[in-house]
Parts: sequence; structure tokens; C-alpha cells
Amino acid sequence: MISLPRSSGILLHPTSLPGNYGIGDLGASAYRFVDWLEEQGQSIWQVLPLGPTSYGDSPYQTLSAFAGNPNLISLDKLVEDGLLAKGDLADVPPFPRERVDFGWIIPYHNQKLALAQRNFAEGASPQQHFDYEEFVHENSAWLDEFALFAALKRQHKLRPWTEWERSLLRRDLRALAQAKTSCEGQINLERFRQWLFYRQWGDLKAYANSRGLQLIGDLPIFVAHDSADVWANQQEYFLDGLGNPTVVAGVPPDYFSPTGQRWGNPLYRWEVMAAEGYHWWIHRVETLLKLVDFIRVDHFRGFEAYWEIPASEATAAKGKWKAGPGAPFFHALESALGDLPIIAEDLGVITPGVEKLRDDFGLPGMKVLQFAFSDPANPFLPHNHLRNCIVYPGTHDNNTTRGWWDSEVDDNTRNFVKEYLGHDVHDIAWTMARVGMRSPAQVYVMTMQDLLGLAGDARMNTPGTAAGNWTWRFTEGAYAHPGKDSLRHLTWLYQRHPDQQKGTDQ
Repeated sequence: MISLPRSSGILLHPTSLPGNYGIGDLGASAYRFVDWLEEQGQSIWQVLPLGPTSYGDSPYQTLSAFAGNPNLISLDKLVEDGLLAKGDLADVPPFPRERVDFGWIIPYHNQKLALAQRNFAEGASPQQHFDYEEFVHENSAWLDEFALFAALKRQHKLRPWTEWERSLLRRDLRALAQAKTSCEGQINLERFRQWLFYRQWGDLKAYANSRGLQLIGDLPIFVAHDSADVWANQQEYFLDGLGNPTVVAGVPPDYFSPTGQRWGNPLYRWEVMAAEGYHWWIHRVETLLKLVDFIRVDHFRGFEAYWEIPASEATAAKGKWKAGPGAPFFHALESALGDLPIIAEDLGVITPGVEKLRDDFGLPGMKVLQFAFSDPANPFLPHNHLRNCIVYPGTHDNNTTRGWWDSEVDDNTRNFVKEYLGHDVHDIAWTMARVGMRSPAQVYVMTMQDLLGLAGDARMNTPGTAAGNWTWRFTEGAYAHPGKDSLRHLTWLYQRHPDQQKGTDQ
């Protein structure tokens, strides 16, 4: 068991950072954010999954469980490295500054990264060549398959792999060999982009750690069907002869959704993975731990039991519960990797079996305050919090706290909030922050949107909707928002700086 000290921080995906190139990146704005967090006494920066996104732009549906998102690569850093000239960035379009227009920014970034690769091939330093070759060698177990997959997707105009030629779909050895030859240029470009991402993220992580910040990453339990992971390991998933899922992931009907949620991810053949010693999973967790210090495992309950939906069903209503890999899976991870710096996303329908699996391995769970105010026994209320958990006002899937209060809260909930607090609510975002900060939970994390007191139009994601998500950004002026003073004060008041001595302001 690895535990975090009593601490606090901010949930912000790097795409939401300020910057000149249409999307937050790993350049100066990321370092400025780290400095700003340190100035406010924070010790946690939590991010969403960092993989390359595809249709819909969701970081929870990526082309690889191992690769990084090349849109996060800082173009200014490439100028510093001599891989681009300043003049190469003189044609920046007037990208929006308060949202990400993925359809606009992706072609621009792809063009600049391709130019950087040509410059690298023609004039990189010996040290750069050495670093690149070392990265390619050390990461070949996932990088070779991903680079080939990404190159073939580009060759097939981004169509899913189930629509490729049958020989490639079924991974005929001769067809793969021919593809490696015909796509060599694009394969090398994909490797180069991954080298840049891992290099820039590694530098940023080292800087954050040197400033006393720990990074919390995010690992979705299921992977996207249209991914290098599924294409390269088809025997590990429930697929038919054409590569299509026979059963898919989701959650059953509940109070919020009478038909449940049909996510559509292919489901694992856990018995096959167990026979292989969970090698793919061990490698996945090990690779992510190069990028972050702690991992939030999304939909943790799926390791105890998951909802299996026939792929022919349009909704999740006719699914059934199936046993997950359980304790042997986590024993295998522990045996290979040691103590697990894992946070269990234990929201939703949680059974005693899920709680036992979480607690047997000493994993902290999550508490979300927006779900708390129903009755005194609600486990999300602060007086019911355990020490070994992380408390949030809301997550990336929730409305902002102000948006929740303004549009989702009924009169009964408002009255309960007032009763619980013992006073009227004047600023709901900072009321929830104070409630969460004084919780016995070891860690408190709030979204940047809540720090800025933003309404519902600033939420990051609305589950069940296909458009308008993942686009929110803030601008440089937000660093001066008075919320920073409230954050710093509450961190001191409720002893959430790890180095803080009782009664001493840090």
C-alpha cells in the first residue's frame, strides 16, 4: 500500500492550459501551471488519460493505452531544441483561446510535427539521435505495433481496422511485413512523435516533482475497440471472425438512466490474460507509472464484476453481471511492480465485494460531494469519509459546482445542504471547497473550473453526449483570479500542505 500525505490539488487536463496553438501543451504554460500550484501550496496535479484521441476527441477512447497524445507536444519546445525555426510558427491561425477546436488544430500540429521530423532527419545532434534510438529500443514492445497501426489508419483514411483488407485485419504475417515496408516513412514519423511526447512529458514530470508536486494519472479499465491494443491482441478480447465485438462494456439501468449506458468497448477474455500472467496489464501499468506518480483506475468495480452487453443490443438494458479477475489480478500486479500507487474510482453501484477488493489491497477510494446531500448516512458526506480516500466536489464527468447548484439541485437538496452547513450558501463553489478541505480524507482535489467559479458551460464532459465535450480552456488572466487566495488559505487552514507543521502557515 502506498498512501498520499494529507494534501490538496487541482484536476486539470493539459489540453485546458493557455497557449498560442489552439490547445494546451507541455511547454511554458504547463511549467507556469506547476509554479502556480506550488505558489498556492498545492501538491497534487491530476490529469485525464494522456493517449492519442480519435473520433469524438475523448481521452477515454484512445488509439493506444501506451502512446501519448501528439497534440500535447509543445511546438515552442521544438524551436528550443532546434527542430523547428521561429519562422516555422509564424503562420499560427487565430485559434480560439477559450476552447479547443480539434478539427482545426490537429492538421496544423500534424504539419509542424512532420516538419520537425524532417529537420531531425537532416540535422539532429548526435545526442538527439542517441536519445531517439534509445527510446525506440526501450519501448519497442508497444511502440512498434502502435506506429504500424497509426500508419495503417492514415493509409486507410482513418477508417477503423475492421474495415481494412482481410489480410491486415487478421494480421497475416506477409501482409504485415509488406505494410512495414510500404508505410516505413509514416511509421518513423509516429515513433518520432512518441519520442517527443515522452521526452517533453518526462521533463515536465521531473520539474513538477522537484516543486513538490505529485501527478495523478488516469487509467480507463477498458480500451477502445479501434485501437492498436485490440488490433494487436485480438485473442484477448471477445471478437468475432471479422474483429467485431460480440459483447461490449457498459453499466446497467439505474435511477439516472432507465436503459443503462452502453459504452461499446470490447470486453477482455480474462482467462486468456490470466494464462499469460496478465503481461499486457503489467506492462500497461508499468508504462503509465513512467508518466505519473499515482494512477486513478476508472471503473474499478469492473475488476470485481462487470456488465456484459450483447453487441447486438442497442442499449445496456439486457446485459448481465460477469465476474472480473478479482484479487489474483492485483496480486499479479503487486508481484511484478511492488506496492500499487492506485486510486480506485469506486463510484456507481458498489457491492461489498468491490469494497473488499479495494480494501484488501489498501487502495484509496473516491468521494464526490455533489452526490452527498441526501441523508445523514450518505457515505459521501464528510463526516462519513474514511481517511484513505480522495474527495472531490465533482469530477470531469460532473457539472461544475456552480452549474450543479444552478441547474441540477432541487429544493430538498438545497435545504439539506443548508441544514448540514448550519448556514445559508453564498458561494457554492467555495462552500464545497471548504467542506471538502476539512474532510478527514487524505486528499482533496477540485477542478480548475470550480476554483474560477464557472457555470455549467465550462464543464469538461457530459456523459452520454457525443459533441461539445473536452474543449474547455482557461486563459492567462485566470492565474490572477482571487480563487487562488482562497485555495491557499484553506490549504493552510485545514493542514493540507504535506510539509506543514500544525498551526504554521506555509
